[in-house]
Amino acid sequence: MDTIKIIIAGPRGRMGREAVDLVMNTEHFELTAVLDHKNDGMMLSDVQGFQGVTNVPVYTDIEKCLQNTEADVLIDLTTPEAGPYHVRTALNYNVRPVVGTTGFTKEELQEFEETCKEKELGCIIAPNFAIGAVLMMKFSQMAAKYFQDVEIIEMHHDRKLDAPSGTAVKTAEMISAVREAKKQGHPNEKETIEGARGADYNGMHIHSVRLPGLIAHQQVMFGSDGQTITIRHDSYNRASFMSGVKVAVETVMKQNTFVYGLENILD
Repeated sequence: MDTIKIIIAGPRGRMGREAVDLVMNTEHFELTAVLDHKNDGMMLSDVQGFQGVTNVPVYTDIEKCLQNTEADVLIDLTTPEAGPYHVRTALNYNVRPVVGTTGFTKEELQEFEETCKEKELGCIIAPNFAIGAVLMMKFSQMAAKYFQDVEIIEMHHDRKLDAPSGTAVKTAEMISAVREAKKQGHPNEKETIEGARGADYNGMHIHSVRLPGLIAHQQVMFGSDGQTITIRHDSYNRASFMSGVKVAVETVMKQNTFVYGLENILD
Protein backbone atom coordinates (compact mmCIF):
# COMPACT_ATOMS: atom_id res chain seq x y z
CA MET A 1 0.00 0.00 0.00
CA ASP A 2 1.30 3.44 -0.94
CA THR A 3 2.32 5.73 1.91
CA ILE A 4 -0.31 8.34 2.83
CA LYS A 5 1.21 11.66 3.89
CA ILE A 6 -0.81 13.27 6.70
CA ILE A 7 -1.11 16.62 8.48
CA ILE A 8 -2.90 16.63 11.85
CA ALA A 9 -4.68 19.79 13.03
CA GLY A 10 -5.10 19.88 16.79
CA PRO A 11 -2.31 17.49 17.87
CA ARG A 12 -2.28 18.53 21.54
CA GLY A 13 -5.97 17.83 22.12
CA ARG A 14 -7.19 14.57 23.59
CA MET A 15 -8.23 13.23 20.19
CA GLY A 16 -5.21 14.78 18.48
CA ARG A 17 -2.74 12.92 20.69
CA GLU A 18 -4.44 9.63 19.87
CA ALA A 19 -4.32 10.52 16.16
CA VAL A 20 -0.58 11.26 16.35
CA ASP A 21 -0.06 7.81 17.92
CA LEU A 22 -2.21 6.21 15.21
CA VAL A 23 -0.27 7.80 12.36
CA MET A 24 3.12 7.10 13.92
CA ASN A 25 2.22 3.44 14.49
CA THR A 26 0.62 2.73 11.10
CA GLU A 27 3.18 1.49 8.59
CA HIS A 28 1.68 3.14 5.50
CA PHE A 29 0.94 6.49 7.23
CA GLU A 30 3.50 9.31 7.44
CA LEU A 31 3.07 12.41 9.64
CA THR A 32 4.53 15.30 7.64
CA ALA A 33 3.40 18.29 9.80
CA VAL A 34 0.97 19.39 12.49
CA LEU A 35 -1.20 22.48 12.72
CA ASP A 36 -1.46 24.04 16.19
CA HIS A 37 -2.65 27.41 17.51
CA LYS A 38 0.75 27.91 19.17
CA ASN A 39 4.35 26.59 18.99
CA ASP A 40 4.80 27.89 15.43
CA GLY A 41 8.24 27.13 14.02
CA MET A 42 9.02 24.45 16.59
CA MET A 43 9.39 20.75 15.92
CA LEU A 44 6.73 18.52 17.46
CA SER A 45 9.47 16.67 19.36
CA ASP A 46 10.10 19.93 21.27
CA VAL A 47 6.50 19.98 22.54
CA GLN A 48 5.83 18.24 25.85
CA GLY A 49 4.53 14.72 25.38
CA PHE A 50 5.84 14.27 21.83
CA GLN A 51 9.57 13.72 22.43
CA GLY A 52 9.58 10.54 20.33
CA VAL A 53 8.01 12.17 17.25
CA THR A 54 10.90 13.34 15.04
CA ASN A 55 11.10 15.51 11.92
CA VAL A 56 7.55 16.89 12.21
CA PRO A 57 7.28 20.71 12.02
CA VAL A 58 4.59 22.71 13.82
CA TYR A 59 2.66 25.47 12.01
CA THR A 60 0.00 27.89 13.22
CA ASP A 61 -0.93 29.12 9.71
CA ILE A 62 -2.64 26.46 7.59
CA GLU A 63 -1.77 28.19 4.30
CA LYS A 64 1.91 28.31 5.21
CA CYS A 65 1.70 24.68 6.34
CA LEU A 66 0.15 23.49 3.07
CA GLN A 67 2.55 25.57 0.98
CA ASN A 68 5.59 24.03 2.69
CA THR A 69 4.37 20.48 3.33
CA GLU A 70 3.69 17.56 1.03
CA ALA A 71 0.40 16.04 2.17
CA ASP A 72 -2.42 13.83 0.92
CA VAL A 73 -4.79 14.11 3.90
CA LEU A 74 -5.57 16.66 6.62
CA ILE A 75 -6.96 15.10 9.80
CA ASP A 76 -8.81 17.93 11.56
CA LEU A 77 -9.62 17.50 15.25
CA THR A 78 -9.91 21.13 16.29
CA THR A 79 -12.93 23.34 17.08
CA PRO A 80 -16.18 24.39 15.37
CA GLU A 81 -14.61 27.83 14.83
CA ALA A 82 -11.43 26.61 13.10
CA GLY A 83 -12.78 23.51 11.35
CA PRO A 84 -14.62 25.13 8.41
CA TYR A 85 -11.63 27.31 7.49
CA HIS A 86 -9.32 24.30 7.64
CA VAL A 87 -11.60 22.25 5.36
CA ARG A 88 -11.93 25.07 2.80
CA THR A 89 -8.20 25.70 2.74
CA ALA A 90 -7.25 22.02 2.49
CA LEU A 91 -9.61 21.50 -0.44
CA ASN A 92 -8.19 24.61 -2.11
CA TYR A 93 -4.74 22.96 -1.93
CA ASN A 94 -6.12 19.61 -3.18
CA VAL A 95 -5.57 17.96 0.20
CA ARG A 96 -8.34 15.59 1.31
CA PRO A 97 -9.88 16.43 4.71
CA VAL A 98 -10.84 13.79 7.27
CA VAL A 99 -12.70 15.69 9.95
CA GLY A 100 -13.79 14.74 13.46
CA THR A 101 -14.64 18.32 14.43
CA THR A 102 -18.39 18.84 14.92
CA GLY A 103 -20.67 21.87 14.87
CA PHE A 104 -20.77 22.51 11.10
CA THR A 105 -23.85 24.25 9.73
CA LYS A 106 -25.97 22.74 6.96
CA GLU A 107 -24.80 25.56 4.70
CA GLU A 108 -21.15 24.71 5.34
CA LEU A 109 -21.73 21.01 4.64
CA GLN A 110 -23.48 21.90 1.38
CA GLU A 111 -20.60 24.21 0.44
CA PHE A 112 -18.04 21.44 1.02
CA GLU A 113 -20.11 18.99 -1.00
CA GLU A 114 -20.21 21.39 -3.95
CA THR A 115 -16.46 22.09 -3.72
CA CYS A 116 -15.64 18.36 -3.65
CA LYS A 117 -17.86 17.76 -6.68
CA GLU A 118 -16.24 20.63 -8.56
CA LYS A 119 -12.68 19.56 -7.71
CA GLU A 120 -13.42 15.79 -7.80
CA LEU A 121 -11.80 15.47 -4.40
CA GLY A 122 -12.69 13.29 -1.44
CA CYS A 123 -13.64 14.65 1.97
CA ILE A 124 -15.05 12.78 4.98
CA ILE A 125 -16.67 14.55 7.92
CA ALA A 126 -17.66 12.13 10.67
CA PRO A 127 -19.56 13.30 13.78
CA ASN A 128 -18.30 10.12 15.45
CA PHE A 129 -15.40 7.86 14.45
CA ALA A 130 -16.27 5.03 16.86
CA ILE A 131 -17.52 2.04 14.85
CA GLY A 132 -19.91 1.14 17.68
CA ALA A 133 -21.44 4.62 17.60
CA VAL A 134 -22.06 4.29 13.87
CA LEU A 135 -23.82 0.97 14.47
CA MET A 136 -25.89 2.62 17.23
CA MET A 137 -27.05 5.22 14.71
CA LYS A 138 -27.85 2.58 12.09
CA PHE A 139 -29.78 0.43 14.59
CA SER A 140 -31.70 3.53 15.72
CA GLN A 141 -32.73 4.26 12.15
CA MET A 142 -33.95 0.68 11.79
CA ALA A 143 -35.99 0.93 15.01
CA ALA A 144 -37.52 4.27 14.01
CA LYS A 145 -39.47 2.56 11.22
CA TYR A 146 -41.51 0.80 13.91
CA PHE A 147 -41.34 3.22 16.89
CA GLN A 148 -42.47 6.78 16.16
CA ASP A 149 -41.75 8.18 19.63
CA VAL A 150 -38.07 8.67 20.38
CA GLU A 151 -35.82 10.75 22.61
CA ILE A 152 -32.04 11.07 22.36
CA ILE A 153 -29.85 11.55 25.43
CA GLU A 154 -26.20 12.36 24.68
CA MET A 155 -23.63 12.61 27.45
CA HIS A 156 -20.15 14.09 27.09
CA HIS A 157 -17.27 15.54 29.10
CA ASP A 158 -17.68 19.11 30.30
CA ARG A 159 -15.00 20.46 27.92
CA LYS A 160 -17.14 19.81 24.84
CA LEU A 161 -18.01 23.06 23.07
CA ASP A 162 -21.13 22.22 21.04
CA ALA A 163 -24.55 20.98 22.15
CA PRO A 164 -26.23 18.88 21.04
CA SER A 165 -23.36 16.72 19.87
CA GLY A 166 -22.75 16.09 16.19
CA THR A 167 -23.56 12.42 16.81
CA ALA A 168 -26.96 13.31 18.29
CA VAL A 169 -27.79 15.61 15.38
CA LYS A 170 -26.69 12.99 12.85
CA THR A 171 -28.77 10.36 14.66
CA ALA A 172 -31.82 12.64 14.55
CA GLU A 173 -31.27 13.26 10.83
CA MET A 174 -31.05 9.53 10.12
CA ILE A 175 -34.19 8.83 12.17
CA SER A 176 -36.06 11.67 10.43
CA ALA A 177 -35.30 10.09 7.06
CA VAL A 178 -37.61 7.17 7.95
CA ARG A 179 -39.95 8.79 10.53
CA GLU A 180 -42.75 11.24 9.82
CA ALA A 181 -42.41 14.43 11.85
CA LYS A 182 -44.46 14.06 15.03
CA LYS A 183 -44.73 16.29 18.08
CA GLN A 184 -44.25 14.03 21.08
CA GLY A 185 -45.64 14.27 24.59
CA HIS A 186 -48.94 15.76 25.74
CA PRO A 187 -50.24 18.39 23.30
CA ASN A 188 -50.73 20.80 26.21
CA GLU A 189 -47.47 20.07 28.05
CA LYS A 190 -45.73 23.12 29.49
CA GLU A 191 -42.12 23.59 30.60
CA THR A 192 -42.14 25.09 34.08
CA ILE A 193 -38.36 25.56 33.65
CA GLU A 194 -37.31 26.51 30.12
CA GLY A 195 -35.37 23.77 28.35
CA ALA A 196 -36.66 20.93 30.51
CA ARG A 197 -37.79 18.98 27.45
CA GLY A 198 -34.53 19.52 25.60
CA ALA A 199 -34.04 20.52 21.98
CA ASP A 200 -36.83 19.79 19.49
CA TYR A 201 -35.91 18.13 16.19
CA ASN A 202 -38.99 17.37 14.05
CA GLY A 203 -40.91 16.69 17.25
CA MET A 204 -38.37 14.36 18.89
CA HIS A 205 -36.33 15.64 21.81
CA ILE A 206 -32.55 15.74 22.28
CA HIS A 207 -31.03 16.13 25.75
CA SER A 208 -27.37 17.08 26.33
CA VAL A 209 -25.53 16.14 29.53
CA ARG A 210 -22.09 17.62 30.29
CA LEU A 211 -20.14 16.24 33.25
CA PRO A 212 -16.49 15.63 34.16
CA GLY A 213 -15.66 11.93 34.07
CA LEU A 214 -17.67 11.26 30.91
CA ILE A 215 -16.06 10.72 27.49
CA ALA A 216 -18.76 10.18 24.82
CA HIS A 217 -22.03 8.35 25.41
CA GLN A 218 -25.44 8.29 23.76
CA GLN A 219 -28.66 6.43 24.25
CA VAL A 220 -31.67 6.51 21.95
CA MET A 221 -34.93 5.60 23.69
CA PHE A 222 -38.02 4.46 21.77
CA GLY A 223 -41.45 3.95 23.30
CA SER A 224 -44.82 2.58 22.27
CA ASP A 225 -47.80 1.04 24.06
CA GLY A 226 -46.51 -1.36 26.70
CA GLN A 227 -42.86 -1.41 25.63
CA THR A 228 -39.65 0.57 25.24
CA ILE A 229 -36.34 -0.12 23.53
CA THR A 230 -33.03 1.58 24.36
CA ILE A 231 -30.00 1.56 22.05
CA ARG A 232 -26.84 2.81 23.76
CA HIS A 233 -23.19 3.28 22.93
CA ASP A 234 -20.34 4.23 25.29
CA SER A 235 -16.81 5.32 24.48
CA TYR A 236 -14.62 4.89 27.56
CA ASN A 237 -11.46 6.31 26.00
CA ARG A 238 -10.50 8.18 22.86
CA ALA A 239 -8.61 5.24 21.42
CA SER A 240 -12.09 3.90 20.54
CA PHE A 241 -12.29 6.50 17.76
CA MET A 242 -9.03 5.62 16.04
CA SER A 243 -10.20 2.55 14.10
CA GLY A 244 -12.70 4.80 12.36
CA VAL A 245 -10.08 7.49 11.69
CA LYS A 246 -7.84 4.88 10.07
CA VAL A 247 -10.66 3.60 7.84
CA ALA A 248 -11.59 7.17 6.87
CA VAL A 249 -8.02 8.12 5.90
CA GLU A 250 -7.63 5.01 3.77
CA THR A 251 -11.05 5.46 2.16
CA VAL A 252 -10.83 9.18 1.41
CA MET A 253 -7.81 8.52 -0.83
CA LYS A 254 -10.06 6.47 -3.14
CA GLN A 255 -12.90 8.99 -3.22
CA ASN A 256 -13.75 12.02 -5.31
CA THR A 257 -16.91 13.05 -3.43
CA PHE A 258 -18.02 14.49 -0.09
CA VAL A 259 -19.17 12.09 2.65
CA TYR A 260 -20.91 13.09 5.89
CA GLY A 261 -21.03 10.25 8.38
CA LEU A 262 -18.85 7.17 8.75
CA GLU A 263 -21.85 4.91 8.14
CA ASN A 264 -21.69 5.86 4.47
CA ILE A 265 -18.29 4.21 3.95
CA LEU A 266 -18.78 1.08 6.06
CA ASP A 267 -20.01 -2.11 4.42
